[in-house]
Amino acid sequence: MPVIDRIADLSEEITTWRHDLHAHPELQYDVHRTADFVAEKLRAFGCDEVVTGIGRTGVVGVIRGRAHGSNRAIGLRADMDALPIQEVRDLPYRSTVPGKMHACGHDGHTAMLLGAAKYLAETRDFDGRAVLIFQPAEEGGGGGEAMVQDGMMERFGVEAVYGLHNIPGQPLGTFAIRPGPIMASTDRFTILIEGRGGHAALPQAAADTVLVGSHIVVALQSIVARNIDPLDSAVVSVCAVDAGEAFNVLPQTAELRGTMRALTPAVRDRMRERLAAIAENIAAAFGARASVDFASGYPATENHPAETDFMASIAAQVVGEAQVDRGVAPMMAAEDFSYMLAHRPGAYIFMGNGPSAGLHHPEYDFNDAAIPYGASLWARIIETGLPARE
Repeated sequence: MPVIDRIADLSEEITTWRHDLHAHPELQYDVHRTADFVAEKLRAFGCDEVVTGIGRTGVVGVIRGRAHGSNRAIGLRADMDALPIQEVRDLPYRSTVPGKMHACGHDGHTAMLLGAAKYLAETRDFDGRAVLIFQPAEEGGGGGEAMVQDGMMERFGVEAVYGLHNIPGQPLGTFAIRPGPIMASTDRFTILIEGRGGHAALPQAAADTVLVGSHIVVALQSIVARNIDPLDSAVVSVCAVDAGEAFNVLPQTAELRGTMRALTPAVRDRMRERLAAIAENIAAAFGARASVDFASGYPATENHPAETDFMASIAAQVVGEAQVDRGVAPMMAAEDFSYMLAHRPGAYIFMGNGPSAGLHHPEYDFNDAAIPYGASLWARIIETGLPARE
């Protein structure tokens, strides 16, 4: 079964929705217009339930199949929020909000799930309930966790949950998935170094925090190179350095900020331990002090084996087995769908966006030609996972 004919017919309308969402980006939990847009569409489609305010600004729609023998429910999730990036492409539907744009394709994710919702509400060729989850604040706000903590899984009886993300550079009309960790955990760290400020001409009388910070930045790379098994995956990145304001003053303090990423809890814990030890001891060696503050980000996104096989088989129905990579390498970016997978079995899949600019890039745009593939995948998961019985 390839792309669903009815969804192919709806593609132009779905694209119109996507362009509207793209032109009106909103950040984190402040997605009120987007949530209203989604809820209005779901009600117009004839969804049996439309609930707003889940996880602060999330929306959940429920569609019941025409058969009534089962009360099983499968969740499908799309993220709604944009990014604080200034769009640079002069698209007809470019962002109308300065400094904000859909640079990750969440406009496409939302539009595809709406397209699947319209199709499923028309056909209802399944037995059970399709639970359509539109999530705020994926980009650093933990909206997935907020929806779970709001009792979403229990309230709507979700027994399995599925998510997807477009991937620039992955060919259009392809999917990629793997069992186990498919995206990394992420933790933010801040290292505050306190030394002894002084005149640049008299370094012997100071404890130079810039020098200390420089040694720490270099040494942190030894965590991955020398403390982590080469067969495991880990990344340490120092992304910001704040120290000093003058050409001739050695600053009293310096601050380093960055992220750590891992695919397993054991590696995550080991990285935290080593980062703190390295920072504190290097600072001490130079006569300074370092304190480390960790801010936990998202846990690793771990696919459940049975649900991964199921999702891959549905993808193969849509695009053909040869177009589905069942053993894709994990990505070291993080994703808060991990919270949903921690509470229910499910899987997360990558969908090709073709040769576009990269995610979080000011020239990025979701590929509208991918819409029929994603919307068909969602519809087939419901129809196959909740089969209607004669």
